[in-house]
Amino acid sequence: MEQTLEQKRNRLFIILAGIFITNTLLAEILGAKIFSAEATVGLHPANLSILGFTMDFNLTAGVVIWPAVFITTDLVNEYFGKPGVKRISYLTAILIAYAFVVIFLTIHLPPADWWISAYSKDAQGNTLNIDYAFGKIFGQGQRIIIASLTAFLIGQLVDVFVFHKLRNITGSKYLWLRSTGSTLVSQFVDSFVVLYIAFSGTFSNKQIVAIGITNYIYKFVVAILLTPLIYFGHSLIDRYLGKENADQISTEAAGQSKGFF
Repeated sequence: MEQTLEQKRNRLFIILAGIFITNTLLAEILGAKIFSAEATVGLHPANLSILGFTMDFNLTAGVVIWPAVFITTDLVNEYFGKPGVKRISYLTAILIAYAFVVIFLTIHLPPADWWISAYSKDAQGNTLNIDYAFGKIFGQGQRIIIASLTAFLIGQLVDVFVFHKLRNITGSKYLWLRSTGSTLVSQFVDSFVVLYIAFSGTFSNKQIVAIGITNYIYKFVVAILLTPLIYFGHSLIDRYLGKENADQISTEAAGQSKGFF
């Protein structure tokens, strides 16, 4: 039985929402690990001098899958507008908060004796407290969680606002401009909001700005590199919905996306 356009549209939203929620939640959990971007690609530390600080590209592991969130946000923006982005963003924030509550509760469960003894040594024979390690890995500070959720929501609202402002100016042309441009602006805001909420009073303002600039350089480069994938994603959806139907849905989405909130 052939699907109707409305059925295809609903299925598309469910798929995009699933990809978005899964990758955003994973990025939040993986963010506990900090890795060296330079070492990952076999380069020496960047040693950038920013505001008197020597900065390297030491990033949270969550950025590895964050590009999937960039792309999905742009696709939801294009075909479902601000109502669609708000719907999945608010739902994702609630689910992330729920996940951290569950993690917090499991951290405080009394560990089984055999579990502690079974993992009492690492591969090199060093003493290991697996319960303490579990808590350190999954137990991010409340301030960081609040900062991350706040920056995420503000970033999403900024993204959809800029995306449709650019679309109103250019019409359906220049997909790269509204997709990449909205990501660059929203991630600039996200980079500094999360740092100021999480580390204000712990780091100096100069240090926060220096870290933010380093993080944003990475996000800027990634956003540019993702442009071909955004076109690929659009081509798949246009083929699934039919080009004429896709254009109609995109136009309707733009009409529903006026204002910031």
